[in-house]
Amino acid sequence: VRMGGIEAQVSTLSGGNQQKVAIARLLSVGPKVVILDEPTRGVDVGAKVEIHRLLRDLAERGVGVIVISSELPELIGLSDRVLVIHEGAIAGELGADELTEEAIMLLASGLRQQRSNARQVQNVA
Repeated sequence: VRMGGIEAQVSTLSGGNQQKVAIARLLSVGPKVVILDEPTRGVDVGAKVEIHRLLRDLAERGVGVIVISSELPELIGLSDRVLVIHEGAIAGELGADELTEEAIMLLASGLRQQRSNARQVQNVA
């Protein structure tokens, strides 16, 4: 991220650079786990690639990375496993070898369920 000077406001940056600054602030405390909700929404392709690279690097360094995303290609490209929620409960868990857009959508829509291990998800909003 290049800024005009130390006094420059983050709000003057592009959406992608604002997102990178937000992630940098998050990482400045040395977290063991990070949770990101739609980390690349509204950013350009270049910023998206950089954010994905950063998330992979964090995971390789042992940081737990939890990504909440509606972009299925993003989830498939970043994830070791995906938990899919349908109507407030975990409808299923997909490992890296099972991750396809179709498999995710079948669980998310309720057309396929792995209910034997379904757990209710608490609404914290």
